[in-house]
Amino acid sequence: MNTSNMIRSAEQNRAGAPMLEKSLLSLLSPGGRRGLSILIYHRVLPHKDPLFPGEVDRAEFSAQMAALASRFNVLPLLDAVRMSKAGTLPPRAAAITFDDGYADNAEVALPVLQQHGLHATFFVATGFLNGGRMWNDSVIELVRAAPDGELDATPLGLGRHPLHTLADRQRAIPALIGQLKYLPMTERLAQVERLAQLAGCALPDNLMMTSDQVRKLHVAGMGIGAHTVNHPILARLPDDQAREEIAQGKLALEDIIGAHVSLFAYPNGKPGEDYLPQHVAMARDLRFEGAVSTSWGASRGRPDPFQLPRFTPWDRSRLRFILRLARNLANSAQLA
Repeated sequence: MNTSNMIRSAEQNRAGAPMLEKSLLSLLSPGGRRGLSILIYHRVLPHKDPLFPGEVDRAEFSAQMAALASRFNVLPLLDAVRMSKAGTLPPRAAAITFDDGYADNAEVALPVLQQHGLHATFFVATGFLNGGRMWNDSVIELVRAAPDGELDATPLGLGRHPLHTLADRQRAIPALIGQLKYLPMTERLAQVERLAQLAGCALPDNLMMTSDQVRKLHVAGMGIGAHTVNHPILARLPDDQAREEIAQGKLALEDIIGAHVSLFAYPNGKPGEDYLPQHVAMARDLRFEGAVSTSWGASRGRPDPFQLPRFTPWDRSRLRFILRLARNLANSAQLA
């Protein structure tokens, strides 16, 4: 029986699923191989969002955390970084991370993590705290709120976008974001502001965390990591401006929580495209202990602690979620 048939059979026969989970993990990530799987999340919604049905909600996140806790050794990321440096990671080590600083991290994700006895590290872009909003969320929310008809963004060079149906809106969002993403930061923000004016709708100011919510996560024992101030693509900035973004984000968080911030996440996080070797050097110079990218995979051996890979398992069933984690470990072992 091939792997897909094994999964389907186990999903139909729930009593057999735990045994298959163990078998898959043993097959794809043998116990002698020690790697670190770092999961990326951004939001955990209270309920499904029709615009983004694939976005994880509370129920799915809870099921994923239960599966992760049952089959992996889930560690605080800072502990995992230190263990990785020392070569003392346990088998099937994993860490949970969140990027950007959404309010639902504190409102929805934190209680679920506490319920399952798990730790996560939250990488917060400080410029959006206390009523701010990331530029891509402005695009999402203006498309969501715009009246039925057509969003004519031709005066901005961004084309015409029908908004008659949910599917129209789902197509308009990536079309607009794709055109704006790699503009210089000030130009991009100005374009988004003009686009919101064209759409003629009010945008929410409660998407991101407050300083009190960041403190709440810290007091609950969660990790707080830096993610710059304004979430720029570092490779598109002059070096002095990039360093300032990293340093000021770190200092702002240390002021909020009253503790040292030891971890950093590169915005967007693709090596060689979103950040470059000089930004890795900056993270080292600014006294971080480690930094994470969005390069797919799991860390093996004693990897560069300032370019740790992460990934997002998107599968909805518990068994497929476990399989995705196991495959991630196996693929990393082949590349090591």
